[in-house]
This record gives sequence, structure tokens and C-alpha cells, in this order.
Amino acid sequence: MIEKYLKQSTFNDFEDFKANYKLVIPEDFNFAYDVVDGWAAKAPNKKALLWTNDKGESSTYTFSELKEITDRTAGYFSSLGIQKGDMVMAILKRRAEFWFTIIALHKIGAVIIPATHLLTSKDIVYRANAASIKAIICDGDDTILNHVNKAMPESPSVEKLISIGPNIPERWEDFQTGIKNAQPFERSEEPTKNEDPIIVSFTSGTTGDPKMVTLDSVYPLAHIVTAKYWQNLHEDSLHLTIADTGWLKAVWGKLYGQWLVGATVFVYDHEKFTPSAILEVLSKYRVTSLCAPPTIFRFLIREDLSKYDLSALEWCTIAGEALNPEVYEKFLAMTGIKLREGYGQSETTLTIFTSPWVKAKPGSMGLPNPHYDIDLLTPEGHSAKAGEQGQIVVRYGEKYPSGLFNGYYRNQRLTDEVMSDGIYYTGDLAWKDDDGYFWFVGRADDVIKSSGYRIGPFEVESALMTHPDIVECAITGISDEIRGQIVKATVVLAQDCKHKAGDDLVKEIQNHVKEVTAPYKYPRVIEFVEELPKTISGKIRRVEIRERDTN
Repeated sequence: MIEKYLKQSTFNDFEDFKANYKLVIPEDFNFAYDVVDGWAAKAPNKKALLWTNDKGESSTYTFSELKEITDRTAGYFSSLGIQKGDMVMAILKRRAEFWFTIIALHKIGAVIIPATHLLTSKDIVYRANAASIKAIICDGDDTILNHVNKAMPESPSVEKLISIGPNIPERWEDFQTGIKNAQPFERSEEPTKNEDPIIVSFTSGTTGDPKMVTLDSVYPLAHIVTAKYWQNLHEDSLHLTIADTGWLKAVWGKLYGQWLVGATVFVYDHEKFTPSAILEVLSKYRVTSLCAPPTIFRFLIREDLSKYDLSALEWCTIAGEALNPEVYEKFLAMTGIKLREGYGQSETTLTIFTSPWVKAKPGSMGLPNPHYDIDLLTPEGHSAKAGEQGQIVVRYGEKYPSGLFNGYYRNQRLTDEVMSDGIYYTGDLAWKDDDGYFWFVGRADDVIKSSGYRIGPFEVESALMTHPDIVECAITGISDEIRGQIVKATVVLAQDCKHKAGDDLVKEIQNHVKEVTAPYKYPRVIEFVEELPKTISGKIRRVEIRERDTN
């Protein structure tokens, strides 16, 4: 399948990949028809989706079955008045209906807005009005349904409410009955254009109201690198990415690139994360590839992995936050598998990563994806030299790369703040070593300036995470009359270590950091807390810690 979209699909090494990786983008590309239905025609019995949940239920869908279900789902949506260009919010957790819904909306040419089930009625009102949402499709959980119902009086654009069950409130449409009785959708004679939007994703809002990232019809093709050359997938792979469908990580790891490669997407639908349960499904279903944020791996390495048969596991990738070297080393010692880091944003696809051809350096993001023109810019505007910090940017010039977002929907001012003169500014700082590997420093707003030093939060957090008593931490700067700022650590201790919180442990942690990294980086202030403030997507809100300290 991917051979249709690449000038060259096999490479001898990273230099060959860097020199010869080129996408071939057809006119009027539509992922639903060209890839999903394409596989249904080419290999109808090929497994596309293996879904299971924490109740022991499971279902398998071939590509031909997916084609039939999504044709009827699209027909059902069309009968409700959903048309090309309409905005449709999907709050579907990890239910199989998410895959039916997104493929059906792609067939119609409507725009999906993935949303987490953690949204409150206030969040839903904001999104409905910001994007003029026409329909909302929900998991039939009472809490979700109640939040949506409460939001409706202030959401005038919403015309249709659809529940997949089990609960179907009054005035709500029944998804299951609807698709059962629907006529298959007939492909429109007016095709989707490559520039047409297919996804609007609300960012997690670590510093303000969520922004609306707009992604177009050729965005899926940029995920060939994600699946084939980072996750190392092939047609016999069974791949699990641990992510809720409310976030773009789901389409990174549970849809586009995986099906372009022909891998089977594995879905574990669970309400509560339990490390032992994840390990059990990896063993039971013989999962070959796993992608998850470092937090997940931090919990997995605290389990006795010898109890589980992980012999089918071939490859593991890590993204969502920077990887602490301590996690890498422990997982390698326990499994023999090297974690391969990747970096990207909602506004991009994978931009920096550790490919199969190169050596993994613990704690490094890896090397730039040749699909993009990646650079590090110093505050003075020149390209950073080896060892010098700079902001990660994407140069696009006249040739706009697929995968790079098309701006923030209905917000030209914010778009202009990050895109100018042919450059997209990510807002993330890094430095590169003599081999060209990138090393994450932190968000530009998070860097601490103390006594003339520039200290990135991640490097101190990595040092802290090597202390056995610490489960999570966040590094911030607080004002100091002499040094300008000093380093503060907000720390969550392991459950069996919470009783140790106090001055003695503060001194122990400070001395530990001085031994692991440069002594000037050690936290002069340490606060022990039960949990860190986070966005609904799980990202640490350092801004909230700073605001609390200031106030």
C-alpha cells in the first residue's frame, strides 16, 4: 500500500532515508476510500482492528467488514443531515465506534473533532461555539450524556445528538439502530480536495484556552514515517498505542500510518489504567509493538515483568513527553528492548525520532524527520551549533509539507504568532550534539534563568527521576533577589515513601541531583505534593505551579 505513496520505500540506512524519502501525493486523496476501502479490495480478509476491553469482551474487524460498516455509518450520518464540511464532535473513549465514525466522516467529507470524555459542560459549550459544531456523537455513559445535555442550552449550532449506547436519552439518536437500518453511503461525485480539512483538534491548553488545530486531507500520509520508520511496523504487526481517542495521539498510533502499512490496530478499551492489566493483554494477544508515554513505562517497570510472556513484543516507542534515561535503562534491562523516542505536536506529525537504523541514545529525541526541514533557531535568529540551545522550528517556504497544520481555525492572530516568513515556531527548546541528535530542554516559557545559567526543566526532572522514592516531578523557577530565579521541584513520592517527606529527604534529594547532573541545577526548594496539576490530556501544567507560587 505505501509503495503507492512513496518514490522509494526501502532504505539501506538513515543517510539513504534522509536523501531519498519523498511522498507521492495524489490528487483528491481520501484516506477512507484510498486506504481502508483499498485494503478491502486488495485483501478483504486482512485483519484491520482487534478490539478488547477490561470486561473480557473482544471483536475483530477485517478491512472488508470495516468498509461495509463505515459505508452504512456514513449513510446513517448523511440521513441525519451531516454533510461535507460539517463539524462533528466525537466523545467515544476507546469504543470501536470511534473507528466507524471517523472513517464514515472522511467518506462524507465532514470534519471530526475528537474530544475526551473528561470534558465538562463548560468545556463542551466552549468547543461547540468555537467550532460551530453541528452534531455530537457520544459514548452512552450517563456522566458524558449529562454534561452534553447541560451544555445544549448554550450551544445553538448543535442540531443532532447521537449516542452509541448503552443509554439513549430522550431526543437522542440511537447510533446502533441507525447504522443497522441505514442504506450504504454512495461516494459523492464532488471529491474531497487535498486542502479540505478533515480534523479540527483542540489542544490541551497548558497556558490558556485550547486552540483549534486544523488538519487537511493529506495529513494521514505524513504518518507513514510514524508507523513504518519509527514504530517499525509491517503487515504482520499487531500494534498497541495507549491513548484515548479524544487526543491526536490516537490517529498517530491507532489509525492512519498503521493502516497505510497494513498492520492490525490493537485496542484495549479500559476505564482505569492498571499496569498489570496492560501486561496481561500484551501477553495474551501477542502484541508485537507498543507505543506509550514515559509515564506508562514508569509504571510498567515497577511490575515483575517475569510473570508475563512478552516474547512477541518486537518494538517499543515512546512519545507525549520527554523520556527520562532512567526509564530507558530499566526497561532495557528487564526486556532487552530499546525504547525509541519520538517528538511532534498537535500541529505536526512526527518531526524528530529514533529510527531503526540508528543507535538509540537514552534521553535523546533522535534525529530530524527528513519529511520536514527542521532547524534549531537561537534567540538571535541563527541556526544553533552543536551544544547550543535553540527553538525547534519547521521551515516550509513555498513547498508546504503534508502533516503540518493549516493554522488555528478562526484565529489568524494566533496563527501569525507561530508562523511567519516560511517558518513554524514550535515553542519547544532543544540542543543537538555532535552526531546531530536532538535533546529536549523544555517549553520556551519554562526555561529557568538562574545566576546567568539557562536551566531546562527536563534535565533536572530526569535527574530527580533517578531517585528511587520519586514517582513524578515538575521543575519550575521561582523569583530570587540574588539569582533572579532559583530551581524548585514539586515532587510526588511513591506510596510507600510518603512518610519520608521532610527536611532529611529534601537534603537527600538535593545531594542526589548534585551527583547526577551539574550541581548548579539542583532544586533549592522542594515541595512534596499528592499529585501534580495536569491538563485533561495528562500534561503537567507548570504554569499553574508558577502561578500558585507567585500568588
